[in-house]
Order: sequence, then structure tokens, then C-alpha cells
Amino acid sequence: MAYLSNILFAILLISSIFYFRRNLLFIKRNILLGKNIDRMDRPKERWLNMFRVAFGQSKMLIKPISGTLHLIVYIGFVIINIELLEIVLDGLFGTHRLFAPYLGSFYNFLIASFEVLAALVIISVIFFWTRRNLLNINRFRNKEMKGWPKKDADFILYFEIILMSLFLLMNATDLLLQNWEVPNYTKAGFFPVSQFITPYFTSFSIQTLILFERTFWWLHITGILLFLNYLYYSKHLHILLAFPNTFFANLDTKGKFENNKTVKKEVELILDPNIDSYATVESGSVPSKFGASDVLDLNWVQLMNSYTCTECGRCTSECPANQTGKLLSPRKIMMDTRDRLEEVGANISVNGFFKDDGNQLLDNYISQEELWACTSCNACVEACPVGIDPLSIIMDMRQYLVMEQSSAPIDLNNMMINIENNGAPWPFNSQDRLLWANEN
Repeated sequence: MAYLSNILFAILLISSIFYFRRNLLFIKRNILLGKNIDRMDRPKERWLNMFRVAFGQSKMLIKPISGTLHLIVYIGFVIINIELLEIVLDGLFGTHRLFAPYLGSFYNFLIASFEVLAALVIISVIFFWTRRNLLNINRFRNKEMKGWPKKDADFILYFEIILMSLFLLMNATDLLLQNWEVPNYTKAGFFPVSQFITPYFTSFSIQTLILFERTFWWLHITGILLFLNYLYYSKHLHILLAFPNTFFANLDTKGKFENNKTVKKEVELILDPNIDSYATVESGSVPSKFGASDVLDLNWVQLMNSYTCTECGRCTSECPANQTGKLLSPRKIMMDTRDRLEEVGANISVNGFFKDDGNQLLDNYISQEELWACTSCNACVEACPVGIDPLSIIMDMRQYLVMEQSSAPIDLNNMMINIENNGAPWPFNSQDRLLWANEN
């Protein structure tokens, strides 16, 4: 019977890892559909940025209360899952607390730390659930958070409460079995939290307690493996992608925009006296499309940004356009980009290549009104806890509208016409610029 249990656990573990790997490869394939961009420069700065922002949670702590509680959940998630290695090995080999004989008294410290963190995680998650569902916080009420996004956020919170509770229940029943010196239950560990749960189980027989302990054990490890594979369908992909996302983040000065190389070359041909005035831009250097109208026009870092989005809404809550009632929500820009990328990826999986489906990111997902509402202030980029850049997508799509469709708000078109005709944004002839000096 014991061997059958080990075999069933091995099948569960291998199947979960296989499914998780398959989904990761699907995400990787989708991200690499984006255009190439070099983000391997300044490696020292990139490593520091990743450790500071992703590992150190520095931007989360700007909001001290929610940031600290998130840090507790983050540390708890990472450290408590160290025990996952022991649970996995116990499941494969039929052992009990395999590491205890090798770690001695340090093992007691580890188990105690895990329990305290598990309790703190439960408290933090209850706080997050309350904020999200009971308090009237605007960034959780935006229309893009209706339906699945709200359910997904709540599912994750329920998952974490259940997993931590099962961990403590497993330890509580295990502690009783240890104290009663039941065979195969190694006496090891210190249980500062679950010892307060044990009185609720003292009236049960040893066989019933073993059944309880094994049930909690199986539910806990199965829940972890389900959570692992749920990540693919959830905004909590940022648990994995926050690290590469912060490493490959744009390190240039905020507010600096990269010139379109083709346009820059054309301007240089016109204005630079050191360049042959009869020279032309090589046809091979002219892109097939200026800007972006769909996800395949974006670069792979922008696509990774979309998968990394935590949907926390800090970007939207800081956006001045959104605050003044405009349609723009930077969070929605990232969510729409991800949804369209998933649609394109599914199309490729079915057909072996992208078959035109009549949809695109522009207009079908993101409206022109949203794009032109942006003030390009960079507040969304500064606010993001994991270095996501919605502004770069907005600017690329604007470039497409202007350069490919000659579509822009009338005031902007007038300004560009004035610059072209008068060399300034104002509708005054350059010869009349100094007339004001003649006025009394």
C-alpha cells in the first residue's frame, strides 16, 4: 500500500511538472513572437535592478502597509516552499521529515519559522481580501477588473489561505502522532502555531488521526501543484516573470524616447550639411510598417511586460488622464495586449502559423481615444512595482496612427502642419515673428 502511495505521488508530480513546463514553453513562444530588441547592455545595472525591485520589493514598499504585508506573503511563499523539497522527497520515498536527522536543532527553528510565516500570510491575505472586496478602493473597481480579473484575484487569495491552513493542520495532527510515539512519525520540529490547533484533534483515535494527517498532507501538496499550474491562467505569472522583467527593463532616463531610425536618417539627409544631399535611405533599412497596430509589431520585452502585469492598478491610479475621467487605463493597455497575444498564440497553435483573423490590437482591443488620452508623463512606468512600461506600447501605436494612417486629433495635425510650414507649432509665418517688437 505504501508503495502504491509513492507511485501515485510520483505520477502526480511528474504530470504537474510536465504540464507546467508545457505552459511555460507556450508563454516563451508567444513572447518571442515579438520583434528583437537588445537589452543585454549594462549588465551590472540590470542585475542590481532585478535584486532591488524583484527580490527586494523596493517599489512595493512605497506604500508601507500593503507593501509590508505583500513582503510577508512574498517571503512566506518563498521560504515555506523550501519545505516543499522535503515533502516531495517524503512523498517519493515514503519517509517522514527526511531532513530532521541531518539538520538537528536547526530543523526545529525552520519548522517554527515556517509556521509563524504561514500564520502571518493568512493574516495578510485576509487583509488583502478585505481591501479588495469590502473597501471602496477605486483601482479595484475599474471596468477592466470586472468578471474574470476580479475572480482570479480572489481565487489566488483563497488558494493561499487554504494552502497555509492545510500546512498548519498537517503539522497539528503530525505533532499529536509524534507525541503519541506512533511508528514512522519521527519526533522532530517545533510547532509554535499548530500546537494551539492540536486540542481539536485529541479526541480522535490514532487511526483517524493518521487519516487526517495523510489527508492534509495530500491536499497540501496537491494544492501546491495545482497552484503551480494555475499560474499560467492567472495574473500571478508575475511570481515567475517579475525577475526577468526587471532585469530586461528599460534603464534609460525616464522620459527619453527613442527616435525612429528611418525618420532620423531622412531628417539628417535634409538638414545635416555633412551628408550628401543627393543620398537616399537604403530601401532595405525602411521598415515594412511604422509603429505598431498588433502584438506582432511590438518587441519581445513589451510582450513579456504584458504577461508580467500583476493587475494591481497602481499605474492606473497614478495616471493623470485616468484621474480626470479620460478613457485611458494603463493597466487595461497591458491586459489587452496580453489577451490579444493569447489570441494570436492560440491561432498559431491551431494553424502552425498566424492566420489573419480580422482582429488586431488597435481598435479591436485598444481604442484610439485611449491612446490619445495619454500625456506621456511616465507616471505609470514609475508606479509599476515590477518595471512594466505601458507607455512604450502607447507610443508605438500612436506612431502607427500618425505615420501609417495619418490619423491624429485635429489639434495635433494642425500643430504638425504648422511645424512643417512655419517651423513652429503656431499658425504664424516665420517672417512675422518679430512684429510684436514694433507694438507700443
